[in-house]
Amino acid sequence: MTPSQRKISHLIVAAAVLISVAGVQAQTGAGTSSFGKGYIGLSAGQSDYSLGNGSGLYGSSNRVTAYSVTGGGYFNNNLGVEIGYTDFGNISRGGGTTRAEGINLSLVGKMPVTESFNLLGKIGTTYARTSVSTQPGSGLQDGSENGWGLSLGIGAEYMMTAQLSALLQYDAHDMRFAGGGRDRVSVTSLGLRYRF
Repeated sequence: MTPSQRKISHLIVAAAVLISVAGVQAQTGAGTSSFGKGYIGLSAGQSDYSLGNGSGLYGSSNRVTAYSVTGGGYFNNNLGVEIGYTDFGNISRGGGTTRAEGINLSLVGKMPVTESFNLLGKIGTTYARTSVSTQPGSGLQDGSENGWGLSLGIGAEYMMTAQLSALLQYDAHDMRFAGGGRDRVSVTSLGLRYRF
């Protein structure tokens, strides 16, 4: 098993455990004060394109700044749903650029650790659009792709006030790229969430 396959399998296990724990707590924690509360969030961080760089002499960089905006709500204190848009940024690759953006829909599990600190897990799907432009001799294929892929995430949330929290998250998205292949694009980010 390759290191990236191990990382994905660890994420799957972590997300499944968090969502399972949230489901058990949801059955015993009905009637809590956060029932039905929605939120919006903004985050920025670093994306990591797990892509090959071709065989040419062109420089490349697989990491770049990414931005996300999300909105969601909890069915109870532990389970919810979230929709979001992420711009994964443009990387230099093969003498051109590779770009990705996507809309994500996820089931979210929240496990309170203390009154102000929560662990988060997400599992869902991302509809992504990717485009690749390269120079001749790069060994890479030009083109655009789009489609659905699996998304997974883990994170931690610190409640600064009853309405405002800070988040640290790691999300991985399975995307199609020109040439018929699928690759992972991940984002490690810091963000703010406002509850209403």
